[in-house]
Amino acid sequence: MPERVQRSNCGSSDGAHIAYILLYLPHSTRITTVEATIRLFETMDDYRACVELQRETWGAEFRDCVPPAILMISQKMDGVAAGAFDAKGVLLGFVYGLMGWRDGEPCHWSHMLAVKREYRGRGIGQDLKAFQRTALLSRGVFVMYWTYDPLVARNAYLNLQKLGVDVVEYVPNMYGDDEGSTTDSVIGSDRLVVRWLLRTEKRKGERTEGRGGEPVVRLEIPADIQSLKAVAPDVAREWRSKTREAFQSYFARGYRVTRFVREPDTERCYYVLTG
Repeated sequence: MPERVQRSNCGSSDGAHIAYILLYLPHSTRITTVEATIRLFETMDDYRACVELQRETWGAEFRDCVPPAILMISQKMDGVAAGAFDAKGVLLGFVYGLMGWRDGEPCHWSHMLAVKREYRGRGIGQDLKAFQRTALLSRGVFVMYWTYDPLVARNAYLNLQKLGVDVVEYVPNMYGDDEGSTTDSVIGSDRLVVRWLLRTEKRKGERTEGRGGEPVVRLEIPADIQSLKAVAPDVAREWRSKTREAFQSYFARGYRVTRFVREPDTERCYYVLTG
């Protein structure tokens, strides 16, 4: 039976909630404004819609699109290719990952996650990760890895504050210079590799000061690197250069990322690194 999450409004004393109904997924009470069904891809039309959304997200010239056949075959080998669909069956977002082994245990590499531009900021990305997590736990897989651009504040906040991942590595220009991605143009494809321990609840009580005298560094990034890149590409490149140098230097000295902060009053965004 395909795994599905059906999102629907349920009345409560404090407003509408979203009920999640999945083979192994407990109910959630997070409020959202989008109604969608999250399920595994089942048809060739699903796979083709995923490819269309890849090109919509990363550009018409993006050369690293995952084609329908690979999406389908990956699922036959316990990969996850799933989407969030509206009531008319339109794909609003998707998540895709592969199975493998690392450090002697089975793990999942989540290669892609994308949401249509007009539906971003409504929690669909987080819901797709929750669906992916549940599907993997049901198969006895307890570790997931993926990457994200450290200059994209929206993704940093989702990964570190919402999901509670651990940053394990900084990789300069991970996907090269010629992938054709509009999001990586000008600034390159530097990535943070993160690990999500699926049986562990997300971090609680994040801190901005070290405990017991631990040194703390705040590493600032732009609030919107894509907008900055469009109007001031040289400045965007400088952000990449300086933050790359800082991450690599502090990681080499034993610092780790413990938090990501978005200040609502100033719109400043920064990582907290603790030694």
